[in-house]
Amino acid sequence: MNRIQKPESPLAQQREIDVACRHPRLRCSQAAVRALIATLDAHAAEFRGGCPRGELSIVLMPDAELSRLHATFLNDPAKTDVITFEGDAASGTAGEICVSVDTAHEYARKNGHPFATELSLYVVHGWLHLAGYDDLQPIKKRLMRRAEKRALKLLQNHRKIPAFELRSATRRPSRS
Repeated sequence: MNRIQKPESPLAQQREIDVACRHPRLRCSQAAVRALIATLDAHAAEFRGGCPRGELSIVLMPDAELSRLHATFLNDPAKTDVITFEGDAASGTAGEICVSVDTAHEYARKNGHPFATELSLYVVHGWLHLAGYDDLQPIKKRLMRRAEKRALKLLQNHRKIPAFELRSATRRPSRS
C-alpha cells in the first residue's frame, strides 16, 4: 500500500536559534533554551502563527546592559525586562529577544515565583511580541497575558522550562 506523506508544516521546520548568555552568574543550557523555542514554534498556530521564520537570537543579560540598549534604541534609559527587535525576512532573520536576568530574578524573589519560570516567561514574552502580540493598550495587554499563560502551561506540560540558575555573587577576599 502506498502511503501519501503530507508535506512538513512550515511551523514544524527548525530554525537557527542563537542563544547568548551574557550574564556572568547565570547558568543555563543553550540546548534547553532552543528546546523552549522549538516547542513554541511547534505550536505556533495557537499563537497567531508564531514568530516569523528565520534565525532567532536570544540574549540573556544583566540589567545594566539591557538598560543601555533601552536608552540607545528606544531613547529610554529606564530599567526594563525584555526588549524585542524585529528581524528582516529578506535577510532570513526573525528577530532578537533581549532579556534581563536580574529583573527576572528580582521579580521572582519578591513574588515567590520560581526563577526559571520567570526567566522563561520573559523569553516567551519576546517570542509573542515577534508573533504580533502587543501590550501597550489594556485590551491588547490582556490578550498578551492570556497567551503568556497558555505558552507557559504548554512549556510546563512538555517539561521545557530550562533549569536556569543564578549563582550567588562571590566576594573576593580583601588584601591588607
